[in-house]
Amino acid sequence: MPRVARKKSSEALYHIMCRSISEVDLFSSNEDKLYYLELLKKYCEKYHSSIIAYCIMDNHVHLYINPRGEDVSTIMHSLNSAYVSYFNRRYKRHGHLFQGRFASCMITSDTYSLTLSAYIHNNAKDIPGFSGREEEYPYSSYGIYTGLRQNKDGFVDTQFIMQQFSLDQSRAREKYRAFVTSMRDTGIMKEIDEDIIRAYTDNEYRSEKKFINREKIPEAIVERLCGMLGETRPQDLILKYRRDKSSLRAFITYVMRVLCGCTYRRICEIIGNLSLSAVVRLTGEGYRLYKEDKRYSDAFTALI
Repeated sequence: MPRVARKKSSEALYHIMCRSISEVDLFSSNEDKLYYLELLKKYCEKYHSSIIAYCIMDNHVHLYINPRGEDVSTIMHSLNSAYVSYFNRRYKRHGHLFQGRFASCMITSDTYSLTLSAYIHNNAKDIPGFSGREEEYPYSSYGIYTGLRQNKDGFVDTQFIMQQFSLDQSRAREKYRAFVTSMRDTGIMKEIDEDIIRAYTDNEYRSEKKFINREKIPEAIVERLCGMLGETRPQDLILKYRRDKSSLRAFITYVMRVLCGCTYRRICEIIGNLSLSAVVRLTGEGYRLYKEDKRYSDAFTALI
């Protein structure tokens, strides 16, 4: 029986839930949770997306994510595939780890957005030792919202939620903590659980958030980037023996993957004369150039 198509919007925010198969926990140690968080940071940065809230439990994870125009499936496939590779390698096992596809709900209103953040931050209440102390659970973003932990590298976008409580940071934290506490016993946990199970995504939510227009034509991107970076012969990119073009070719490969949503096979067709493994390698090299070379990061910024 074919899968039901996942409902998506290029401007939507999502509640994502991933669960492990029944016979094994998704995270066997605290080190596993920390590694998943590092991967989450990596792929949000790579795809220029952001996390509004998260909570990592032993057998499942909740994410409130703003893909900023990226296909949320691309982000989650990269994240979960990388984690499965790590987990299977560490514990010397093979096969599936996640229970089917991740569940996703598009956020439908400001009210739903706030209650979702409270739902995610209340998840730790059933963990022994954390009932009434949910903000102290180290694998949740709640402590970042209340100021108990630092928001390293600005990884969590707290402003999206907190600005709805107060523009004064201290007052916003106080009011938000009271709000999350007040939601603990209101039945919201069960209601949102039912939403994520049904994968209720019938409505599209638009807000003041930023998003990136990623519906770009690959061939046009190649032409534009070549002009921006002082290359007058974009056709030379297809000549893989032109070593002087290797950095530009890698960066453009990364841009086609991230901004155009191209599959590796489609990139092969556009650039030509490359294997799939070579395109995968080039995409990684292009990401490194974006991170380390201001010339390329400036070009990317100009595009978006």
